[in-house]
Amino acid sequence: MRIAFSAQTPTVPHRRHWRFCVGSGHALLALRTDYTRQLRFIHDELGIERVRFHGILCDDMRTCNDLSMQMNVPGAEAFGEYNFNACGVAYDNVLAAGMKPFVELSFMPEKLALREENRPLRGMFFYKPVIVPPADEQAWTDYITAFLRFLIHRYGAEEVRTWFFEVWNEPDLPIVFFNGGRDEYYRLYEITARAIKAVDPAIRVGGPATSASKWVASFLAYCRAHDVPVDFVSTHQYAGDPLGGVEDQGDPEADNSRPGDRLTWEERMRPLVEKLAAVEDKTFLSGFQTLSPDKSETTDIAYGIFQRNAARVREQAEGLPVYYTEWNENAIFSAATNDTRKVAAYDVRAALEVAEDVTGSSIWCFSDIFEELHPFPQEFHGGFGMLTQNGIPKPVFHAMKMLADAGDERLDLGADATAGEIGYAAFRKGGDIQVLLFRQKMKNLDLPAEEVTLRIDGFTAGAVTVRRVDETHGNPLAVWQEMGAPLSLNRAEIEAIRAASAVGEEDWAFSAKDGATEVSAALGVNDVYFITMKA
Repeated sequence: MRIAFSAQTPTVPHRRHWRFCVGSGHALLALRTDYTRQLRFIHDELGIERVRFHGILCDDMRTCNDLSMQMNVPGAEAFGEYNFNACGVAYDNVLAAGMKPFVELSFMPEKLALREENRPLRGMFFYKPVIVPPADEQAWTDYITAFLRFLIHRYGAEEVRTWFFEVWNEPDLPIVFFNGGRDEYYRLYEITARAIKAVDPAIRVGGPATSASKWVASFLAYCRAHDVPVDFVSTHQYAGDPLGGVEDQGDPEADNSRPGDRLTWEERMRPLVEKLAAVEDKTFLSGFQTLSPDKSETTDIAYGIFQRNAARVREQAEGLPVYYTEWNENAIFSAATNDTRKVAAYDVRAALEVAEDVTGSSIWCFSDIFEELHPFPQEFHGGFGMLTQNGIPKPVFHAMKMLADAGDERLDLGADATAGEIGYAAFRKGGDIQVLLFRQKMKNLDLPAEEVTLRIDGFTAGAVTVRRVDETHGNPLAVWQEMGAPLSLNRAEIEAIRAASAVGEEDWAFSAKDGATEVSAALGVNDVYFITMKA
């Protein structure tokens, strides 16, 4: 394959929208020192400005308590308190890492939760969040008011006004995040947004924080019809979503958030029980991965889904800022491909493709210090993070570091440049030309390398260097496997993996003549190359 373009191609700003924010696990983890160290590393290396996590209001943060929770004495429930001190420590740690919080207001304190027959109180996650609406709207309003006043008292109004407040997380997904209907979520958003604005009208609030780019049109229609404040639109998009399905399938406004007449729990579980019975290796991880296969490996997923949906959401937003507060290649926790360069190639392509359609975005997520479903002991267990739980950079970290280091001017090479299996983007940095070259496929197929020749007209390089993510560069999973995949790692082993999988700058062969520069590379599936042509 030959790629050619001119160094004199007009440029557009390199919009690093993914620096706006990054995702992480749930709030309690932000109290850990290793979490804070990794957060600082992500901020310093990639320039990411904010972090978003679930569960700031969950019961493990002990924000809403009564005496009966400790002493089961009749009448003790009348003695209550709000206690946001743990929230303050979490946000102190975020600020100490050089970042700001993107506040996801979730989930419901049990003391405030609606209790109804046939409406499960808690979600499926490891930390068992309460995922129902409030029992009493005024009690919820008072609680949110107290939370905002606590933040303003601790950090000052000017600081809190620089944060963003998002109401809930993926309310379109029952069992997992919200056992309530769409209209119940819209009402929850309304009373929450009004409570926030009553404390300080300058604080930014938005939603609907849905999966797969859903509900945006109807959410904004509700806000307009009821004069509800909304400062931004937020939603999520994964290439292969295990719960909501790929957004191009079905009605984006369908209210699927209540179980209703769908399959019973026993009917849902039957095929999973059969799968588990067929597995011989009965480790926790093997069972988990059997129940949660990587759908992008088994389903043919088209290119460009994120870009098409982001463009549609931008139109629906009608001028409001659009934040994709979660996105990645895969929404399947524990999928082995999460530790491979497949995610690296997808994320750089997606980041480039949606640059003109989003105001800001947040890759899910920065670290495998994460326990939505289980805190696995294995260093490489298919976690979502750019870093392992011990801070070893994965291929996706190295790929995003390439984008971070690219120049502020991006050559306007047109949509076709990133549309195919082999894609590319070019940047100016000082007098140099940088080219990000990748071969991205949704399936990790063992295919022959593809020879690519890159010609830059109007530029005569004096030297060429390459940083690359491939089978032997930026592949800590392979190093760990060569060690025998130890269940736990000591400090020496961690440093050995980091060193063996580091991505450094290499001199690269090139030809410079007749006012042009040519380089070649043999790209394997999901390889990523960052080529710098130095003046």
